[in-house]
Amino acid sequence: MDEDRPDMAALMKAVADSPRRDNSAYHKAMAEARQAFEGAEAALGGPVEMRIKTKLKRNGKYVVKWTFTRAE
Repeated sequence: MDEDRPDMAALMKAVADSPRRDNSAYHKAMAEARQAFEGAEAALGGPVEMRIKTKLKRNGKYVVKWTFTRAE
């Protein structure tokens, strides 16, 4: 069991030294999603339901289509 400890310490050091991921695109997309929900609720006058459609384009980009309808 003691044999595993140096390997675990090396692994933890490698994780700590690895560069952090840039999550700014994710945070921007989530902010835009919240704004879209607020806009849909304002335009439709109350709670909304949402449907989502995604598509991967040939160039590697994702297209996301949101359809909002009034919740019943």
